[in-house]
Amino acid sequence: MHRAPGENADRPQRRPGWLKVRIQEGDNFTELRDIMRERGLHTVCEEAACPNIYECWEAREATFLLAGDKCTRRCGFCDIMTARPEALDADEPAKIAEAVDLMGLKFAVVTGVARDDLDDGASGHWAATIAAIRAARPDCGIEVLIPDFKGRKEHPRDSLARVIEAAPDVLAHNLETVRRLHPSIRPG
Repeated sequence: MHRAPGENADRPQRRPGWLKVRIQEGDNFTELRDIMRERGLHTVCEEAACPNIYECWEAREATFLLAGDKCTRRCGFCDIMTARPEALDADEPAKIAEAVDLMGLKFAVVTGVARDDLDDGASGHWAATIAAIRAARPDCGIEVLIPDFKGRKEHPRDSLARVIEAAPDVLAHNLETVRRLHPSIRPG
């Protein structure tokens, strides 16, 4: 690193060992990457550029990203691409269920992009995914980290009821911020 006299005179501090991430592209990482690629699936691990992807995938853990890889919102805290999403892949629930089975998961975690372009905010797609995982791997626990389902026509309460009726083991939703700051941080 070039240092001009008088500028940056202090030597930069080294990062502590616990803050450094070792890249481990072992057999499990490679297998999970292939499972995702072959089925055209997305994970928040990849789309949000998570630094823990190598560690998690080596441990055969991944968080599936439902309803595509493009979000209809531009939240300041998120690294997922904002763009006009493609149509939902009707086979995505079955593909995720197949991946969960191939990975041998005892607990599957699914999150998703906001789909404000859809009348139901993609809640039907969420319910279908939960059902598909249950059918493929009945003993697998399912956690869903859902968006707010602010679709174009359906009331979010009805969308939420549809997902609850599908009976995930854990239903979660991030608020991300306090009400006062919400409009500036999370538009839409």
